[in-house]
Amino acid sequence: MTKLCFITGGVLSGLGKGITTAAIGKLLQFRGFHVDVIKIDPYLNVDPGILNPIEHGEVFITDEVWDFNPAPGFIYRIAEIDQDAGTYERFLDHPFHPSQNITSGQIYLSVIVHERVGKFLGRTIQIVPHITDEVKSRIRNIANKENPDVLLIEIGGTVGDIEAMPFLEAIRQLRLELSEHDTCLVHVTLIPYLESVGQLKSKPTQHSVRTLQGMGLQPDIIVGRARESLSEEIKHKISLYCSVPENAVISNPDLNPIYDLPLYFEQQNMGNYLCSLLKLSYDCKPATEDWTEMVNLFKNATRTINIAMPGKYTSIIDSYVSINYALQDAGAHLDAKVNINWIDTEAIEEKPDKIRVLDSCDGCLLTPGFGSRGVEGMIQTASYAIQKNIPYLGICFGAQLLTVAFARNVMGWKEAHTTEVDAETQLPVIDFLPEQKIIQEKGGTMRLGAHKIIIQEGTKLWDAYHQSVIHERFRHRYHIIEEYMDQMKEKGFITSAYDDTEKIVNAVEIADHPFCVGVQFHPEYTSRPNRPNPLYFAFIKHALERSTLRTNANE
Repeated sequence: MTKLCFITGGVLSGLGKGITTAAIGKLLQFRGFHVDVIKIDPYLNVDPGILNPIEHGEVFITDEVWDFNPAPGFIYRIAEIDQDAGTYERFLDHPFHPSQNITSGQIYLSVIVHERVGKFLGRTIQIVPHITDEVKSRIRNIANKENPDVLLIEIGGTVGDIEAMPFLEAIRQLRLELSEHDTCLVHVTLIPYLESVGQLKSKPTQHSVRTLQGMGLQPDIIVGRARESLSEEIKHKISLYCSVPENAVISNPDLNPIYDLPLYFEQQNMGNYLCSLLKLSYDCKPATEDWTEMVNLFKNATRTINIAMPGKYTSIIDSYVSINYALQDAGAHLDAKVNINWIDTEAIEEKPDKIRVLDSCDGCLLTPGFGSRGVEGMIQTASYAIQKNIPYLGICFGAQLLTVAFARNVMGWKEAHTTEVDAETQLPVIDFLPEQKIIQEKGGTMRLGAHKIIIQEGTKLWDAYHQSVIHERFRHRYHIIEEYMDQMKEKGFITSAYDDTEKIVNAVEIADHPFCVGVQFHPEYTSRPNRPNPLYFAFIKHALERSTLRTNANE
């Protein structure tokens, strides 16, 4: 039978519950157990697909597109899910199915449409039992379908939030219904450092645990997030006031790289303690060697390079979290630490001279995005990278705006634009995908999930992948128009990949540029710390070459 491990958070959001959850999963993988994950998000959106990244962070894309069918006649396509799924995939190297991201919107929608079609005739629909029963049903269905040894279930938000209460009640019921050793509860909480007295303080954790206890939930393990390791004194205090054994108070300090966290937990015997709680037996020593070797690549890198990341959502770095890690993954495997310079492209529009910040960078990655804000600044950075031969990688919107930049500055088509920004442009080098022109609804209607990509031999993209056919993940409505590409090819702007119909351009590049590639897909979603994505690897490799040239020129 599948064991259930619940992970909750206290005091405030943004503590790193997703990383803690993934690290717990890694502890179990070290011991040979099959692990899977559910992420519960208490917001009322069906999925995060149309949330602003500045408010919510990155939207992660899965390989599969799931047809969420809450009742006959209702179907919603879901492949856009919470960014924590990317953390799980990077740590556990296991694909996350979109059905495993459960939102309040999905739960309430399921219950309400079932009421409308007559499932609950004669009954009053209530939070308990109908909403909580739906939550438990989703959890059980995933456990039965995937059949892992342990199913980790992370509850988003913070204990005490009104939105999370039905999920915590469902957990209470599940823990009551299942045997004692079939579930455990890990509570992740902030241990703040008070500068005025020079101490870590446990009081917020005590209050958070009491809130949990008031809902009928007693944590088995408390993970204390702090800027430094927890002292034995504060561990004892948390143990005493929160009713957990002292060896169940686990320190989670700031670490670099984050992939070191499972090993740090291992040093505190957390893996063995979890297995004792869940009565999981294993015969071998935890297999940490490969993971340790990989972590050491990050720790011991001897070179440093600077990558510019111009974009629209730079006020919160979680907007690009998968890109950030893909760059770091590639750098570690090339003996390099990657410093990222986030650049707000609205500032470039206001003061064009700020574009010269690219001169001190070794590469430029133009980020994904939607809408008109900051777009002219993004086009200017693409143009500058073309002119100055700066290694350039454009992701999705970044590939489209590279196309606009080339059309304007090399082809001389000054009115060239994307119809996403200028619907009336006379030179729409970027326009709707054909099937998108008739779609009215916004949620879950883009081109989503993994698709086949046909790479053209003799291109920089081919040099990166060394394959004719690959699969990467997509999320877009607009695409590069082939009829303009035919003309731009004469000036060296070529198509390096198509879809399997050979009608949709999936990648472009500049033939006589050291490295200037734009891809319609999102290769960052398939990057792993032990297996960096080939395109990011190629980009960082060229950035390192530029770094060497710049260093030699300055000597």
